[in-house]
Amino acid sequence: MNISDSSFEELLNALHDGVYITDGEGITLKVNRAYERLTGLDGETLLGRPMQALVKEGVISQSASLRVLQEGQPVSVMQSLSQGKQLLVSATPIFDDVRRIRYVVSTVRDMTELLRMKHERDELAQFKQLRNSTARLHAGQRDNLLQSSMVAHQEVSGQVFALARQVAASSVKVLLQGETGVGKTLVAQFIHNASPRAKEPFLALNCGALPENLIEAELFGYAPGAFTGAGPKGKRGLLELAHHGTLFLDEIGDLPLAVQVKLLKVIEENRFIPVGGLELKEVDVRIISATHHDLKSQVAAGKFRADLFYRLNVVPISIPALRERREEIPPLLEYYLASFNGRYEREVQLSLEALDLLCDYDWPGNIRELINIVERLVVTNHTGTIQALDLPEEILQLSPSAAENSRLPLRKVLENAERAAIRAALQAHKTTRLAAKALGVSQATVVQKMKRWERSD
Repeated sequence: MNISDSSFEELLNALHDGVYITDGEGITLKVNRAYERLTGLDGETLLGRPMQALVKEGVISQSASLRVLQEGQPVSVMQSLSQGKQLLVSATPIFDDVRRIRYVVSTVRDMTELLRMKHERDELAQFKQLRNSTARLHAGQRDNLLQSSMVAHQEVSGQVFALARQVAASSVKVLLQGETGVGKTLVAQFIHNASPRAKEPFLALNCGALPENLIEAELFGYAPGAFTGAGPKGKRGLLELAHHGTLFLDEIGDLPLAVQVKLLKVIEENRFIPVGGLELKEVDVRIISATHHDLKSQVAAGKFRADLFYRLNVVPISIPALRERREEIPPLLEYYLASFNGRYEREVQLSLEALDLLCDYDWPGNIRELINIVERLVVTNHTGTIQALDLPEEILQLSPSAAENSRLPLRKVLENAERAAIRAALQAHKTTRLAAKALGVSQATVVQKMKRWERSD
């Protein structure tokens, strides 16, 4: 059955996506109404125009059709229009009988619309996870969970917090394991808050932050005149101050061997002698420890006592890195964005492009890095919306894994769009200051991007 020209045009205009058709020479043959709606361009003025001329005049930043004619294969590009709109264009060649390109058909979609659809899908998936999450199984306790952590209802962290709640009722020793910044202190505080000791002190010591003699004095306290510089009245140690409460020993793998011996004595006998003292002090303290090291390897290397390891490692709880629980990144971003907006009296929002890049980032510094970056973005933003260009260099850089997993990674698409947008703004406004103002970013951002691209070219 043949389709008439009028029916073909009716079909094209019924499509939600924009359509742009050129011949084998790059001459515009047809555009549909969706393309006019997305671009704001008049289709009648485009008919018969060569793509080369449209790019030269700055009507569009780059042409997928021309790339197809040059490369002879399908191409996807990020296209910036003169009014600043960004579109994802996918162009496909149509060959004749002798494999010459007869037509190029391009489909066009608003990038922001694509990202919005993706995040709506992700939000729906998170809602379904929430309905079946581990935290929901704790009837009547969910509010307490959420008060302790905004991610306690998530699928992965929910399992961590469920185990933490289970062990909180007793005084069993817990060893928290995970990379730096994953929230080990938060989990330790959660265990304390959910335990019968909740009204008693929760004290923490980073074992890697002090030299050996000071760690011993901090933990056990010291008698008057115990050493040069010691106070005349002595000092109570954290073990004594945490009596009936909880002592959290972070980075326990950095605890000196000599102090490990004394700590083991406390765990076995619930008593100790302060530095330079003679009197035994009895204590009732729950000890929760944490490390980012592999303590088994340290035991094998003679850097950590095996008997202390087994005493501390009664219930191990492993906290996954943020990149292993990506579904928690959006609620964390939302939580800390609202928190810093309130602290600094701002009303900054994340663009969908920026949100997508932040969710795709591996976060080597985990939640601690996320908090720092969100605070930085809030206090340095001038427009009210955090755009992709505003993100730190390490987030915008194209990762090798992303390049392997996708023919056209989102970071690369956005980088191409940034280049095109900055190039078009410089052509129109001549100076980096005016170009930055037109793009809604700082002049330093534009200059930094240009320098980085020069180095990578």
